Amino acid sequence: MQPIDDPAAARRAFVFAAALAPLASWAQTAASPGTPLRLIVPFTPGTGIDLIARTVGPKLGERLGRPVVVDNRAGASGNIGTEAVVRAPANGGTLLVSVNTLVMNRSLYPQLPFDPVKDLQPVALTSWGQLLLVANPSAGWRTAGDLLRDAKAQPGRINYASPGVGTPHHLSMELFKSINKVFLTHIPYRGTAPALTDLLGGQVPLMFLPIHVALPHVRSGKLLALGIGSEKRHPLLPQVPTLAEAKAGDVHVAMWYGIFAPKGTPADDVQRINRELQGILGLPEVRTAFETQGMDPATSTPDEFRRLVEQDADRWAALIKAQGITAE
Repeated sequence: MQPIDDPAAARRAFVFAAALAPLASWAQTAASPGTPLRLIVPFTPGTGIDLIARTVGPKLGERLGRPVVVDNRAGASGNIGTEAVVRAPANGGTLLVSVNTLVMNRSLYPQLPFDPVKDLQPVALTSWGQLLLVANPSAGWRTAGDLLRDAKAQPGRINYASPGVGTPHHLSMELFKSINKVFLTHIPYRGTAPALTDLLGGQVPLMFLPIHVALPHVRSGKLLALGIGSEKRHPLLPQVPTLAEAKAGDVHVAMWYGIFAPKGTPADDVQRINRELQGILGLPEVRTAFETQGMDPATSTPDEFRRLVEQDADRWAALIKAQGITAE
């Protein structure tokens, strides 16, 4: 054995240690095959995001050969669950299932201790969801044009509901207001359920709702759909015009849903999860589960999803600034 002060031996020991260092670091951070994959949903059970996680999760676990746990971390408009993923080890063991609220929060909460766009790695788009502009029939509007006529005649006199400040429902109406140059008064609620209750009861006449939430009430006649905020009509309600067709502006407010990983997650892990998700989203039973809830399955590469997220962040940031919207 050579003595420790042998320069050649010291150099060889250093090279050996340097070679082992990345392996040691990987061993500390890499998730073992038997470790459960956590899908964090930053909202309560029963939401569209939760449906995605619980539909896709078991199939993803089967394909990856590891158990999957859906973890609902609701609160602070999704920021609590999002931060849990941002702070998680970037080892492929934790993923976020989210919606475009993620990028809206970036501008609504400028003091966040993380950047929901820069500090997450987009993995895959999973689906699109549509929003309907709906009204209580007692308001007397039969079309979006009727609403705009009254809104222009009575600035600020017409109220609209949302599940809370900064939700897609809220910002969609703000975009509608901006495009049509009308003033409607925002009444924020603590969640969709109480807002919908008051909408059905006539205490508030108007709001944007996801198609799967509005559908039974539109079909029963308890709500009237004035238009859909997308580029084309939806098969579930083919008689409802787009807002552009209803002469209410080119209002596109479709919600994207997707899956993210912590920043720094190895590219091989991201690519593998993306490939498996593309296969899962093509399964007939998955498509049916999504479509019955008014969501349209969609896929993308990680880079395509990243570009969508960045463009949407800029789009909503411009609206939030122009309308002076704050989260308080």
